[in-house]
Amino acid sequence: MREARLKPEYAELYPTLTPGQWEPAARVAEAVLARLLLLEISEAPVQERVLQEEHFEFRGETPGGASAAPDKTRSFDGPESR
Repeated sequence: MREARLKPEYAELYPTLTPGQWEPAARVAEAVLARLLLLEISEAPVQERVLQEEHFEFRGETPGGASAAPDKTRSFDGPESR
């Protein structure tokens, strides 16, 4: 399952999310989309991704089922961080 966690420095942008807490990425994306819709930010440019990579860390499988490889835009929690 793909997971995401909000980086603490972006917490004020997402008041309904708990920074530093791993959650299913789909649930995080739903919360972010719901907030955008409720705030009626329809004039804001549409992002290619709902979860901006500089605001979140990711781990687990991608939607296609492949494991996400660590790179410079996504964090990876390997066995040593558990």
